[in-house]
Amino acid sequence: QVQLVESGGGLVQAGGSLRLSCAASGGTFSTYDMGWFRQAPGKEREFVARITWSSVRTYYADSVKGRFTISRDSAKNTVYLQMNSLKPEDTAVYYCASDVGHTGRYDYWGQGTQVTVSS
Repeated sequence: QVQLVESGGGLVQAGGSLRLSCAASGGTFSTYDMGWFRQAPGKEREFVARITWSSVRTYYADSVKGRFTISRDSAKNTVYLQMNSLKPEDTAVYYCASDVGHTGRYDYWGQGTQVTVSS
């Protein structure tokens, strides 16, 4: 059983930056692919970014490409999402998730952290 706990959300002005963290426990973090998702009020949850277990490959939604960076530190069992040049439309609850079997399906999810970008 994998547990994921996000942190680092908050209120920031447009153009600002935040770094989200997701601490993992209960499994072998270094072997999982990890992803970030977000859900804005009244909208479907959407993919934001993904990093493979080896950090060799990263993937981003077009809406965040060039502004957000996903990374991981296996020594700390933590995955990060550095968010720069934030926009009001980035306002959402951000979730991290693990893909233990490298199937493209995420099997464990955190509780989420709120990010609010004011204009």
